[in-house]
Amino acid sequence: MTEPLTVNGRRYHRPRRPVVVVCIDGSEDAYHERAVADGRMPFLERMLRTGSDLRADCTMPSFTNPNNLSIATGVPPSVHGICGNYFYDTVSGTEVMMNDPELLRAPTLFAAFSQQGAKVAVVTAKDKLRRLLGSGLVDGICFSAEKADQATEEENGIGKVLARTGMDLPSVYSAELSELVMAAGVDILDKERPDLVYLSLTDYIQHKHAPGSPVANDFYAMLDRYFERIDALGAVLVVTADHGMNAKADGEGAAQVVHLQDVLDARLEPGTARVVLPITDPYTVHHGALGSYATVHLPDGADTGTLSAHLAALEGVEVVLTREEACARFELPADRIGDLVVIAERNTVLGTTPARHDISGFTEPLRSHGGLTEQKVPFLVNAPVAGLPDGHRLRNFDAYWVGTAIAAGEPLTA
Repeated sequence: MTEPLTVNGRRYHRPRRPVVVVCIDGSEDAYHERAVADGRMPFLERMLRTGSDLRADCTMPSFTNPNNLSIATGVPPSVHGICGNYFYDTVSGTEVMMNDPELLRAPTLFAAFSQQGAKVAVVTAKDKLRRLLGSGLVDGICFSAEKADQATEEENGIGKVLARTGMDLPSVYSAELSELVMAAGVDILDKERPDLVYLSLTDYIQHKHAPGSPVANDFYAMLDRYFERIDALGAVLVVTADHGMNAKADGEGAAQVVHLQDVLDARLEPGTARVVLPITDPYTVHHGALGSYATVHLPDGADTGTLSAHLAALEGVEVVLTREEACARFELPADRIGDLVVIAERNTVLGTTPARHDISGFTEPLRSHGGLTEQKVPFLVNAPVAGLPDGHRLRNFDAYWVGTAIAAGEPLTA
């Protein structure tokens, strides 16, 4: 493959050296800025003097699955179809986790490049993303750190991951899960020299620790060491995030929650409206299924305008949009969201009813994401980024478009 490749309507160059994209789950710019200021990321500080220190917008909702799939496909959820970690299928009347490749409506860059002979490696922290990101991949490497001990050549394109990295299998609720992703990625880059590498981390640390805290700085210092090794191996490195993170508690540490199901049950016949929280996934120890974005399915005949105005007037709610408004503003698939989209303010989350959200075991005040206030993310490159088209809104899913152009020595093209 020598000619540019068009995937989902976008043009990508065949890189002459590896392109590594690292998605730091839950990372806002304050994390690396504080770590640099505290002397914990000396390589990144040097890298950004000669490279690019940019900011991009992530996909809305600012959750893990929509953004990882946007980075993987180069397009928004209206094209690839993954609009949350979870959604309500009105056709079947069932609640569905969005981790099945059959739900994906567009090919990934990894599949398209591999089908043209490129070498591709994808390493995720959590197994929930592995099948989606590996959909259509030909003879590539794709596995999760969560199940690294089960990776085989036949199933994942690689075996003996723990032996190769010298690490034990970490808990899914740990910083070490992300470190295993980085260690494996560097090992693969060194030994296999893939054309495209994607390393997707977990936001366990960001859910618990604010920027500049000792634990957060330790985590980013660890990342810095791996960034330096990736750079030394001659790769183009693009560091971005799937979403940011904010405190969702008051000054006393109490979670600030608007329980939308209770509000709607008080206005309508109880149970006839359905509140869906797309942050929901199998790892609720992180967040208690509380995020700053929700969709609402209303019963037939409901007064959408009146209900929308009532929800918008609630303390802690930033904006309420109809399905049509949300799809136009956020590039969402209309058949996979509710009649209304509700977005909370910076320090507030949305829930259903208190009994469904157990955060009694949290040892730190709630930190979460999903809203507009978590949409700005880093976009850091170990090379200058020049030639962005006039008026271009930089997105986290521009990562491979930018990275492959740099690695091919070609200008950016729309």
